[in-house]
Amino acid sequence: MNIALIGATGNVGTRILAELRRRGHTVTAIVRNAAKVPAQEGVTAKAGDIGDAAGLAPLLAGHDAVISSIPFSGLDLTSLVTAVKTAAVKRLLIVGGAGSLEVAPGVALIDTPEFPAAYKAEASAGRDVLNALRQGIAQEGGVEWTFLSPSAYIFPGERTGQFRLADDQLLVDAEGKSHISYEDFAVALVDEVESPAHANRRFTVGY
Repeated sequence: MNIALIGATGNVGTRILAELRRRGHTVTAIVRNAAKVPAQEGVTAKAGDIGDAAGLAPLLAGHDAVISSIPFSGLDLTSLVTAVKTAAVKRLLIVGGAGSLEVAPGVALIDTPEFPAAYKAEASAGRDVLNALRQGIAQEGGVEWTFLSPSAYIFPGERTGQFRLADDQLLVDAEGKSHISYEDFAVALVDEVESPAHANRRFTVGY
C-alpha cells in the first residue's frame, strides 16, 4: 500500500514508519522539516503543514490511507479532513490518546482525580478531536476515520505482537497496569491499515 504518514519523526511516528516499511508498504513521510527523516528505501520525505489544507492536499493525493501521528495541540482537524477530502483519499487513521478512555461507565480517565494535571490540556484536545470525528466531521467529507488510543502508559519497548484490543474501555492487566510499547502500538495501527476492522470508531490497545 501507499501510505501518507504525517508526523513521522516523533516517538510514535518513527515506530509506525518502521512497521510500515517492515511490511513492505511505501510511505510518504510528511513533516515540517523533511531533512529530519532518515533516508531509506521506500520512504519519501516531504515538508508539509497540517494547518495548510491547500498545501497539504497535493502531498496526500494518490495514497491509500493517511495516518496522523502528531500531538493534538498542533492538530487542526478541520484543515486535515479538508486536505484528505480534497486529495480524494478515503481513509484517515489518527494516533489518539488514553485520556478519553473509560475507566468506568461514563467516566473518562481524564476526569479522574489521579490524572496528571500536566497532561490534561493535550488529553482534552484529544477528546475534542474524537468527539468531532464522532459527530461526523470526516464522514461528511466522504472520509472513513479510525482513532487508536494507547494504554495509559506508552513507552519505548519491544515489538511482541502480543496484545489485547478493546473499544472505549481502558485496558488494564492482571497487575492493574495499563501499558503498551510504542512498537506494539505501531503493530496494532498497521494491522488496522491492512485489515480495517474499526471504521468510523475508536479502539484501544494494551497488554
